[in-house]
Amino acid sequence: MPKIKTKGSAKKRFKLTGTGKIKREKAFKSHILTKKTRKTKRDLRQSTLIHQNDEKVVKRMLGLA
Repeated sequence: MPKIKTKGSAKKRFKLTGTGKIKREKAFKSHILTKKTRKTKRDLRQSTLIHQNDEKVVKRMLGLA
């Protein structure tokens, strides 16, 4: 069976943690920031893990599955 190619878009957006979980950055922090509160903008800076329902798809995109 041939190798699975890595999707370039996924390669740029996701990172693997040491325990094998997938990390992502949060959306909605690039423009129209004037109507967002300080707290919201601060919270958007933090990275987070992807939802477990999406793990299988994203791992396949990264060529891990």
